[in-house]
Parts: sequence; structure tokens; C-alpha cells
Amino acid sequence: MAKPRKKLQKKSPVAARLSPAKICADEARYMLQTYRRPPIVFTHGRGARLYDSQGREYLDFLAGIAVNALGYANPRIVKVIRREAGRTMHVSNLFHNPYQAPLARKLAEWSALDRAFFANSGSEAVEGALKLARAYAHARAGNGRAPKTRFLALENSFHGRTFGALSVTYPAKYRQPFEPLVPGVEFVRFNDVADLESKFDGTVCGIIIEPIQGEGGINLVSDDFWRRARELATQHGAALIADEIQAGMGRTGRHFAYQRFDSLPDIVTVAKPLGSGLPLGAFLASNEFASVISPGMHGSTFGGGPLVCAAALEFLSIVEEKNLLANVRERSAELRAGLEKLAAQFDFIREIRGEGLIIGIDLSIEGGPLVKDALSRGLLINCTHEHILRLLPPFIISRRDVAEFLGKFERVLAAASKSARPSASAASGAQAPARAAALAAAR
Repeated sequence: MAKPRKKLQKKSPVAARLSPAKICADEARYMLQTYRRPPIVFTHGRGARLYDSQGREYLDFLAGIAVNALGYANPRIVKVIRREAGRTMHVSNLFHNPYQAPLARKLAEWSALDRAFFANSGSEAVEGALKLARAYAHARAGNGRAPKTRFLALENSFHGRTFGALSVTYPAKYRQPFEPLVPGVEFVRFNDVADLESKFDGTVCGIIIEPIQGEGGINLVSDDFWRRARELATQHGAALIADEIQAGMGRTGRHFAYQRFDSLPDIVTVAKPLGSGLPLGAFLASNEFASVISPGMHGSTFGGGPLVCAAALEFLSIVEEKNLLANVRERSAELRAGLEKLAAQFDFIREIRGEGLIIGIDLSIEGGPLVKDALSRGLLINCTHEHILRLLPPFIISRRDVAEFLGKFERVLAAASKSARPSASAASGAQAPARAAALAAAR
């Protein structure tokens, strides 16, 4: 287990009163059992470091699943939150607050889209984007014609856990316990242009695409697939929706992951790092699509409150002033180079993929034991699809942090090489992107 540090902040009042065992026992007794958690209670953090109730230090290469882009306890964010908490944390959306409009303007500048709607989460942002696509289709129908209602999404996609977002999420394990879901959704094989063309017709009102699939295993949408999706959406008067909740807001070293393509989406969803740890999501839209929304058609009680919008504005300012996109690109290059060396050393690493600081390490063995071992060594990472290690470090990581990660990770890999078991899913589901690439190459 990671060694304790001597100079740490004081424990939180709750942690001081309750032992980790008591906290875990109460969680097991009183909370819905929706998470598999190790018996560790994190109490505070600073920079890219997180600390538990016993004072142990962890290098965080997960960042709250892409939320804590500035790490922990950023002094400028803390100052803004304290200031706004002393003023007002909530004003009804029936009235203006000082920070919504400036934040919407900044997001429009970053995205090259025109308007924003603020929600509380990524799932809510996706719900709003789907509603907007349907509303646009209804507005364009006219003359007694039936409106377009179908949605296309990609295999391996993940868009959220509310009913609409879940309906465009592919893995059966998320969908089946809650079916029937919203009807009229069809899934397209990843990066398979021919399959896209066969399913995209005049009944489609929108296609939702993660430019980089996060939960799905850090899979990058190809230029050809995106370009054809843009063409078909334009041809059929449908919305091209980019889900940038995990890969957007600077994580790739660009403002948005879709900016590596040569065309824009109509609607973009964002969340995760936007509120600097506070719950804030948004969807952005072109004027053409936004124009179909009128007062009363959509809304949110808490979305875009003054405190969270002030924190978001400060986050965007810090990214710009500190030139953090350049740091993302530089640290990514160092991290990828180190990982490629490790891949040459350990043959159960099949592929390393991603962009910027969203990186997937595809294994031929189970990834869960490696995540557990990394935690015991003071390193936070994550596993998806049972065999893909996911790295989502904060934008602020240093060269020293990368070197420390690579050293600890090498020890994790060395231990795994002695006792690892092959992953059943690695031989099946994980091959979908590779099969799609092979199909594209064959054409």
C-alpha cells in the first residue's frame, strides 16, 4: 500500500468522527448497491494527488472519470466557490444570473456553435440534445408529413443512464434491466461506412456519435465515418450530435475532439470537467437547430446556477491562461512513448490508443486485478470492458508525474505477467473496432 505523507491537510470532520470501516458498513446498509468500491475513504486532494482517511497518497490518473481536469483544490476554483457561496448559490432560471451568458459565449467561441443550454449532468445534456433533434424534425415536417423520429447510435456507445440516453447506449448490460426503452433507435457498426449508409434514411432525425468512445474502450471515430455521417445528416435534414462529455473540453489537446475533423456537428453535449467537480452539463447547438426551441419547451430548475457557472468560467480561463492544452499534448506524447516501451516489454498489451490525455491500454488479460494492484501501489486507474485500462489524468500533470506513473505501472505489469488470466471478452467484443477497420480497409 502507498506510504503515508507527513504533511497533509487535516481530515474532514466526518472522517475524523467515523472510521473507514463504519463508513463502509453504513454504505452497505443504507445506500443502493450500485457501485463496487474498495474499502478506502478518500478525504482530500491537492493537484494530481488524492489522500485517504489514513493519510496515504495516490497519484490520480483517473481524475474522477475525466471530471477533475485541474486536479484537486485548485486555489482559483476554491476562491470562486467560496466567493459565490457567500453571495447566492441558486437563482431560479426565471431570472438572469451574472454568469450564464458569459459562459455560453465562451462555450460558443470554443465550439464554433452558437447557443447553449445548461443542465446538471452529461445524461441531462444528452436528453436535451435528443429532444432538440426531435423538435427540429417536427418543425421541419409541416404540410401533414410525418416527422422523422428515428435515432442512430454506434455500437459500443455509452451516452448515459436516463431513459433517453440509455436508449442510445449500446451495451446490453446497461439496457436490458430497464427495457422497453425509447423506441426508434438503431445501432451502426463502429466505423463501418457501408452499414451507416444502409441505416441512414429519411426517417432519421439524428445520429449521436462520441468522436472518441470513452466507456466503450477509447475507440476513435475515423475521418471517413465522420465525414459520411455529416453528409448524410445534411442530406436528410437530421442532426449530427457529438457527445463530448468525456473527450471534450480540452482532454484531447483540442477544445473538442471533433475538431480533428473538417466539419462541425449540429449539437454538442458537454459535462464532466466543465464545473470543476460541481455538477454542470450543457448542450450546444447551431442557430438553425436552436431556433426551434421557444420558452417553455425545455428547462431545468438547477441547471446553470450562478455558483457552478462561475466555477466553469474560471475553469475555462485557467485552461487558456495556463496554456493547458499544450501541456495535455506534451504530457500525452511522453506518456504514449513510455507506454509503447512497456508494450514491447509485456506481450499481453495488445494496443494503446487514444488522443491527448484520454488513453486506453487494450490487454489480452483481465484488467481488474491490475487496477486493484495499482491502487495498492498508490496509483488510480480504471478498467472498462474487463480488459481495457483507461487513463484520464488531470490536464495539470507534470513530466515528473508521468515518470512516476510509468514507474509504478511497470511494476503493476510485471506483477501481472506472473499471474494474469486471459480475458474472455478480449477475444470477442474488443475486436469490434478492429473488425470494422478491416472492413473499411477491404473497401
